[in-house]
Amino acid sequence: MVLTLSVKVVLVVLVISTANGDPKYQDKGHKPGNHDYNAVPSCAKKTNENFCLEDNEYPDYEVKKAIEEHFAKFDQLYADVLDQGTIDSVDGLKTIKEETYLCPSDTIYGRPLRAINSEGKWRIIVNYEDNYSKYTQTIRIEQCRPQFEGGPCPKIPACYETRCLQKSVYHRMIAYDPYEYKFPFFIESFKLPASCACYQGGFESY
Repeated sequence: MVLTLSVKVVLVVLVISTANGDPKYQDKGHKPGNHDYNAVPSCAKKTNENFCLEDNEYPDYEVKKAIEEHFAKFDQLYADVLDQGTIDSVDGLKTIKEETYLCPSDTIYGRPLRAINSEGKWRIIVNYEDNYSKYTQTIRIEQCRPQFEGGPCPKIPACYETRCLQKSVYHRMIAYDPYEYKFPFFIESFKLPASCACYQGGFESY
């Protein structure tokens, strides 16, 4: 009777230990539990932007392993994004054409690493490239120069009421969530700066 009870206790201990220390689960890098998606990442704390083009904490290794693990499904998702036909999605563009607008602005073609989605949550954007594979999402970003935003359009006569305003557009991009166990990739919308527009009001007479 005592021997039988001892064997049962040992078996229970083994089952619990195996469930908590499953190497297959740990290798995937998943982190169960609640996560604050509204928390501002380190890359954005000094810029006050809703996106990051540089990120010292970007999970390159985790993104690569997740792509390898879910390659077939991820590849279909990536193809869907490439086929979206948005003129502001310019993956593969090599040079920046000279552009002239009524309001001074700065234009870059960058690959966001983190951004706030349409629901106000910070997400990790898939932008991964190595010697063997390339999964990048390049976006055209144009921002008003700070000294002109909100002020009159400098190339319009002062007799007109004008103002330089920042405009944004939504981009569909693949995001990565390390807290999603089954499939950590999904397409979401992100609102990013697209142009510095000159709005004209009435005529001011002197």
